[in-house]
Amino acid sequence: MTKEPGVIDKAIQATSIKTGKYLTFTLEEEEYGIGILKVKEIIGMMPVTSVPRTPDFVKGVINLRGKVIPVIDLRLKFTMGEIPYTDRTCIIVVEIESDASTVLIGIVVDAVSEVLNVRGEDIEETPTFGTKLDTGYILGMAKMEGGVKILLDIDKVLSQEEVTQLEKVS
Repeated sequence: MTKEPGVIDKAIQATSIKTGKYLTFTLEEEEYGIGILKVKEIIGMMPVTSVPRTPDFVKGVINLRGKVIPVIDLRLKFTMGEIPYTDRTCIIVVEIESDASTVLIGIVVDAVSEVLNVRGEDIEETPTFGTKLDTGYILGMAKMEGGVKILLDIDKVLSQEEVTQLEKVS
């Protein structure tokens, strides 16, 4: 039994889209990666002005060179326990796509690791964990020496409603 060429072409295209450079970071003991083209800059922790009536994972806003940028704590978004920030905690400023435009947001992570070049053959599809778990924000699993890195589709980590809410905050 052979697969249709269209199915194979789509699989190759999906893998090639995921191939590239990723900024890796840690949350708890896990390693994650975001496509480097989505990353605008990495900054150390700075004072965050809280905004009332926002979800718990929204830490507030920062003033970055005259621009107000909303900041989310990725640990809280992923329902991990909150921990005190350390000298390795930092904010990764990323550009995400919304319905109307692109939005800059800051994501708080435990520590930034490195920039990795991930090849297509090192990427596995996201495992299915059952129908109740939404994994649409995971691009795939990068098999690297020493373990697995979870590659995030940063455009899908937040729902469209959450992105709209953050646009209003900033």
